[in-house]
Amino acid sequence: MRNYFILFALLLVIVGCKTETKKDEAVEAAEERAKEISYKPFGKEIIANDAMASKSMIAKYRTLKAGDSIPAKVTLKVKEVCQAKGCWMTADLGDGNEVMVKFKDYGFFMPKDIAGELVIVNGMAYVKEVPVEEQRHYAEDKGASKEEIEAITEPKRTYSFEADGVLLVDTK
Repeated sequence: MRNYFILFALLLVIVGCKTETKKDEAVEAAEERAKEISYKPFGKEIIANDAMASKSMIAKYRTLKAGDSIPAKVTLKVKEVCQAKGCWMTADLGDGNEVMVKFKDYGFFMPKDIAGELVIVNGMAYVKEVPVEEQRHYAEDKGASKEEIEAITEPKRTYSFEADGVLLVDTK
């Protein structure tokens, strides 16, 4: 009987080792995939890991009142970029929501042709009441018509982000 117990314990050790090897191989594969992704950095040096998904970010924004801010790092899909200088961009948060991203102290600008690309932004997320004049300025930067600009008549609650660093996912 004792021999069966020793055989059983040995079998458990062998199976346990094989399972651990598979876990190690899975971790190694994930690390290799992460190495394949490259980024173009802008602003402060940041790392890509621990960025939250945009879907998680919208839930955080909904808890904020105008004037509140929280530190965050989030992955976003760029919708538009300022065509004058690349000094701001809008990005999709999901569920029909978007965020206006500006860059801390105008310390850096983004390429104007990155609509549809993924970025990781690091900085402060906040909710803002945007005055009519500022909305009109952004509409003008986007190339809106005079009629579209004049149709802006009320302040708007927006989700905003002041980025101190951005990583542009390099798809090329």
